[in-house]
Amino acid sequence: MRKIYIFDTTLRDGEQSPGVNLNTKEKVEIALQLEKLGVDRIEAGFPAASPGDLAAVNAVARAVKNASVIGLSRSREQDIDAVREALIGAQDPSIHVFLATSPIHRKHKLRMEKEQVLETAERAIRYAKQYFSKVEFSPEDAGRTELDFLCQVTEMAIKAGATVVNIPDTVGYLNPLEYGNIFKTLKENVPNIETIQLSAHCHDDLGMATANALSAIMNGADQIEGTINGIGERAGNTALEEVAMALATRPDFFGAQTTLNLKEIAKTSRLVSKLTGMVIPGNKAIVGANAFAHESGIHQDGMLKEKTTYEIISPDTIGLKESKLVLGKHSGRHAFREKLIDLGYELENESVNAAFAKFKDLADRKKNVTDEDIRAMLEEKLVDTPEVFTLETIQVNYTNQSTPSASVRIRKADGEAATEAAVGNGSVDAIYNAIDKATGETVELEDYSIKSVSQGKDALGEVHVVLKQNEVSAQGRGLSTDILEASARAYIDAVNRLIDKRKLPGRRDKMSLI
Repeated sequence: MRKIYIFDTTLRDGEQSPGVNLNTKEKVEIALQLEKLGVDRIEAGFPAASPGDLAAVNAVARAVKNASVIGLSRSREQDIDAVREALIGAQDPSIHVFLATSPIHRKHKLRMEKEQVLETAERAIRYAKQYFSKVEFSPEDAGRTELDFLCQVTEMAIKAGATVVNIPDTVGYLNPLEYGNIFKTLKENVPNIETIQLSAHCHDDLGMATANALSAIMNGADQIEGTINGIGERAGNTALEEVAMALATRPDFFGAQTTLNLKEIAKTSRLVSKLTGMVIPGNKAIVGANAFAHESGIHQDGMLKEKTTYEIISPDTIGLKESKLVLGKHSGRHAFREKLIDLGYELENESVNAAFAKFKDLADRKKNVTDEDIRAMLEEKLVDTPEVFTLETIQVNYTNQSTPSASVRIRKADGEAATEAAVGNGSVDAIYNAIDKATGETVELEDYSIKSVSQGKDALGEVHVVLKQNEVSAQGRGLSTDILEASARAYIDAVNRLIDKRKLPGRRDKMSLI
């Protein structure tokens, strides 16, 4: 298996993401985690950019022991000198020198002819080579540079002493076929190309950074440059975790591997996200919140039977504990039954079917159904009480400058329905007055309380009431994502229990899950 070196530029190119500004302490913290991850080379910053960046690169250089620390430099002696100063104390220092080579950069940015570009780059590489045994050279915007000129530049860099030549797709312009062909052409046409390493540095402007990096590997690249979580200028860089896992998952196809400690991927990703403030999209490959989450009933059923039906990577591989079967409106009965077992509920088929119907109703109103939601739903009815009255509909009218009113439609056990309206001191009071009229029951509200079962704006609300009638009390509970509906359900539940107690004063309550 051919080794692919990992060049991490999270602290340099990644920090160039708009809005990201890492201080020295944060850079060192990320660098030490990258060291645990096992990256081969860490580009710590651009020392000539500012005294602060120089100091931060030096702090990283002194802290890291098991990876080469690299400083970026333009093809200028003063930049190279800044890198020299910044890397004092580094165990394995290296420099990364660059100069643009594409026609558009030569004309509009550098205002140089090809010969001037070659002379400037060669002079810089030779100067850097006096102080560093490892010199990487990048022809900036190589992706839009003429292939024959790129071959000339690479040949020059080798003769001048470069140990790595990087081929940047600086603006994410190329597709995998084009980018891979550059490496193939360099390998076939540049003398002594086997004496150096070729590196790939891709940007994601067209969403092809990872694909381009993998194409480079297939055509001879020895090193991949990128960032954790794919952060960086504009649309970002190649996401290193994606390349590493592609190689680890398909060794049969790529025939190459990194030496990363894959179990540190999730931890490294979270740290970079936290310190940069850049949130990881839920659907981000490898490290997104949904990367190992399954909601579809078909997928969940397959996962429960054999995980490899829908997972090509085990979450344990990147340092996560397990996959998540997310219960939502797309979930199936198999996953729901397994969740009940996980929560400690062993139900008969009839009870599972009834509970599943209630779950589906809840899932239609709530994005994610939590374990707490399921427990509350199963335990909503603590006693096996005949339902004399059932709530069908409820409507509430309220403004802060008018008297609240409510109307309810109540279905009786004999099939007859009653619709009544009432006003009250508040919305809940109006609802309860309307229920009293619809049921014909005279009761006294002794206690009323609300609590949130789960978290979030769409959390299940649980209402608990105690009603009293002729010295007999009964409690009722109601659940809903709408607290007014939960209030009505709790009240009707308590009314049903009062009627049950009135009919059978000697009856003993018995537990039931649904």
